[in-house]
This record gives sequence, C-alpha cells and structure tokens, in this order.
Amino acid sequence: MQNEPRYKPLAVSEFFADQRSARPQVEGTVARGHLRIDEARYTGKIDGEDIDQFPIPIAKADIERGQTRFNIYCTPCHGRLGDGNGMVVLRGFRQPPSYYSDRLMHAPVGHFFDVATNGFGAMPSYASRLESDDRWRVVAYIRALQLSESATQSDVPPGQLQTLTVEPPPRAAGNSGAPAGPQGVNPQ
Repeated sequence: MQNEPRYKPLAVSEFFADQRSARPQVEGTVARGHLRIDEARYTGKIDGEDIDQFPIPIAKADIERGQTRFNIYCTPCHGRLGDGNGMVVLRGFRQPPSYYSDRLMHAPVGHFFDVATNGFGAMPSYASRLESDDRWRVVAYIRALQLSESATQSDVPPGQLQTLTVEPPPRAAGNSGAPAGPQGVNPQ
C-alpha cells in the first residue's frame, strides 16, 4: 500500500484511449448541495426574463441580513445610501448608478440579482462571495432603500408613528454652533 500505482494530475496514461489520466465528469453530474432546479431562485430569470417577485420568502431578519451583506460588499462603490458615492468613487474609481434613478427604481428584482451574480460593466460577479439566498437578501435591502427614499409620513402605520424618532437635520458647514474640536478648541 505504501507504493500504490497512481497518476500525477494531468499526466499521460497508457490505460485510457485518450491518454489522459484525469477523467472528465460524467455528463449531468451534480455536486452534492448544488442541484439548481428552481431557475428563478438561482438565476433571477424565468425563460430568460428578469423576475419581478422574490423567489424566497423575505422577512425582517432577511432584510437585516441583506443590510449587513450590503454594508460589507456594496458600500465601497455604491455608498451606504445606495447613491453611488462610495469610498472608491471618491478615490477616482468609476461611479456606479444611483439606485434612485428612474431606470433602477422600476427595474425588476431579477435585474439586481443578475447583476450581483454575473457582474455588469465595471462591477464584478459576487456569486463566489455571496450565496444565492444572501444575494436575494441584498436585493430586498436595496428595495427597502428605494422605498425609504420616497416614503412619506403617511406611509407609516398609525400605531407605529409614535415610536419613530425625529433626528434634527445636520448642521451646515461653517455654522457657529459647530461642536468643539479636540481639547475644547473650536475648529473655526
């Protein structure tokens, strides 16, 4: 057993007619855990057309998971608000489109999934970094961002309106009421 006959990877073999020691996979072979029967779930399309409904159920926890994945993978280019002003853009990289443009506000959810899966323009594929269901969760978070951009106070259910906190608008630059800098020194 110590000196069993074996082939080095891609070595020549006299045993097989094609002289390859590495054998091709049997046609139709599917690795365990990789059977992709649900076309909509794994491609974002049905018969080549982008789908407009989520193929998995989306709950609050899914949107929160989508937000964490978005913050990790998407914000460097798209920014936390999804406006296309991420940190790499500030350093000279090409600016991605804002999620709030008319084209993307009306794009089906399958479009976002397809772009995250296959890439588009300067954006690479994130299929190797995000599992399929996590890509759907990121898309759900993008939809939540888009909804929040155009939401009004009348969109909030009456029972939840009292629980909202109102934050004051940020102070304008150069305002005399600016917070003090280090060691109590006003930066002006």
